[in-house]
Formats: sequence, C-alpha cells, structure tokens
Amino acid sequence: MSTRPLRRVVVVGNGIAGLTASDSLRAAGFDGELTVVGDERHAPYSRPALSKAALLDADDMTSHHLPAPTHEAVEILGVRASRLDVERKVVVLGDGTGLPYDAVVIATGSRARRLGRGDLAGELTLRNLDDAVTLRRRLASRPTVVVVGGGALGMEIASGCLAVGCEVTLVSRDRPLVHQLGPYLSDVFAAAADRHGLRHAASHAVGVRDAGGHPQVVLADGSVLEAELVVSAVGDDPNLEWLATSGLLTDGRLTVDTRGRVRPDVVAAGDVATILTRRGVGRVPLWTSAIEQSKIAATALVRGDDAPQLDLQPYFWTEQFGLNLKASGFLPLAGPPEVVDGDPHDGAALLRWARDDGSGTAVALNYRIPVPRLRRLSATAPAAVSPAA
Repeated sequence: MSTRPLRRVVVVGNGIAGLTASDSLRAAGFDGELTVVGDERHAPYSRPALSKAALLDADDMTSHHLPAPTHEAVEILGVRASRLDVERKVVVLGDGTGLPYDAVVIATGSRARRLGRGDLAGELTLRNLDDAVTLRRRLASRPTVVVVGGGALGMEIASGCLAVGCEVTLVSRDRPLVHQLGPYLSDVFAAAADRHGLRHAASHAVGVRDAGGHPQVVLADGSVLEAELVVSAVGDDPNLEWLATSGLLTDGRLTVDTRGRVRPDVVAAGDVATILTRRGVGRVPLWTSAIEQSKIAATALVRGDDAPQLDLQPYFWTEQFGLNLKASGFLPLAGPPEVVDGDPHDGAALLRWARDDGSGTAVALNYRIPVPRLRRLSATAPAAVSPAA
C-alpha cells in the first residue's frame, strides 16, 4: 500500500488517458485536490471517431462527443506543460505557472508526423479535433486528394474522402494495412478499396512541397504527385519534449513498469508511455490500450503494489470502404484464419488465428458480436466459446 497519503494529484493530458486516469483515481478512493492540464481547449472527445464517422457527420458533427467528466477536477485547458521538476514536485506550465503535486500522471499522448514543413498549407494531418474540422471544411469543395500512408488511419481518411466525392490516391510503398493486419486481411481491405475507386501509388513518399500554391508529393524515384490537398498519415511521435530535463527518460523513451509507474509518485499511460506486453516492450497507441493503461496507473498511485498489473489484450477496430473490423488480440496476423462462423467471401465472418499456447486473435469482419465475446474467443479455443455464448 502507499504509505504517504495523496493530497494533490496533477494529470497532464486531457485526452482519453487523462480522463480515464482522473475517473479511476476517484474510483480508487482519492478524494484530494485533482488538477487536469490539457493543451487543447476542448473537453475530452473520441479521437478514433475523427477519421471515421466525424468526416461524414451532419453539420453538427457530434459522433466524437463523450459524456461530460464526473471527476470534479480543476481543469486548465489550452496550456501546455513545459517542464516537470521531480525534485521539487512541480509541473511547470508554458505560462510559467507552477503546479505542486504529491503525484503526477503523464498522459500527454502523441502528435502526428509531417512530411513537409509545418506551415505548408496544402498538407494536413488528422490527429485532433481542430484537424478534423479543417479537413471537413477543405473537403467541401471536393478537391483532388493524395493520402500518404497505408496504415489504418490513412485508409480511413481515404475512405472518408472518397465517400464525400473526392478523387483519391493513396501513397503506400507496401500493400495497405499489411504491416498492421497481415497479408490475409490486407488483401480483403485492398480489394474493397479498389471496388470503391481508390487509386494506389505503390511508392515511398519522401516529402511534400509547395508548387505555386498547391502541394506536390515527392516520391522516392524523384517523380511527383499533384493534388489540391495532401493528408499525411505517416505515424506519430510521443510528446516527451517537456520531460527532457526530468531525468525520467531512458534512451529517449518514457518506460513504465507493469503498473504504469516511472517512479512511485509518477505514472504514465497512453500513447506517451512505453509498456511491457506479451509481444515485448513498446508503445501501443490504441484507444482501448490507453484506457486500460490509465486505469492501472491511477490505481497504482492510490494502492501501490496492491494494484493489479497490466496484462494487455489489444483491441482494435476500423471502419472503411464498407467494411467493419473488430480484432481482439495481437496484430499483425500470419497465414490464413480458421473460419469460426460465416463466410469471409460473402460479406460477414468470424475468424480466428491460433497461437501455440491455445490463445489467439479473433476478428469479426462485418460480423455482429459483443466485444466481451470476441475477447473470450481470442483467449480460448473456439470449441469452448460459441459465437453466441
């Protein structure tokens, strides 16, 4: 158990990790002074919705909304944390304000990478709500679009742009989604994208530049793709710069233990944290991963070693090109699946990839199944868990 009572906790980050950590602190019994710092002025929202339903929302754009927080924290929004002084136990904000703490939650997330200069007007990224609003506004005139990046985000953006009537080219050196999902599911999604009219430029983009008022995507062979709008979806970088002098980073990473702790009074969760999983050490930038990490980390601040340890079972979902996929378990997947139910060639199927220990990854492709059942199927042989169980 924690031997020193907590009176003041500062949560740095107002995304889903910060929100979940704040709620979890209260649920674990913390009733002291709670302060949440966020660099966005918006209340917490569903980030995954920004590249899915939010691009196609009606004018009110509500699919990203989350219920109002109930943790009753003092919220300081629109201000970045600039430094963490772990010796004095102070979070220093960009405006010079110092917030003393007994414990701190680091949940500063990550930011989108860009191929061009930060001020290149023709290149957009989609990471936050303001990005989504800008992209929706730019799509209203039905511009020609080049999307750079063949991961889930790039494919979702391409799907949304096609749905509103744009001509879209996806730049991806490898087959889209192959590194995220594996070859079998990559083929399924690539075929659906082809049917919807997506053009695929199988090349590596090395930069974006301005060409007299419109952007050009520069490819590895020196050729260029012209477009009225470029959206880059080439990965993310954790927001760690404000921790540069804290002494908390190891080889440039913020590594936590199985309870989310960097040290007894500092925990971290979400896209900013490097965690231990059954597949090794690394960041797991998924929405549900941030939620699970945050619950564990917040509880550890209150209960110490009596808190549960994180044993992450990744959950991923995507909606694009008329396909809805839910996956429980580690990705990517090698080889063909076992078909548990349905027909993958006829629109809806429940699939499973097994591992040597009997567990595996379960995938629902246009198949209605509650997430708890999908999780059980991923952890247990199909004979023990029927699709309707």
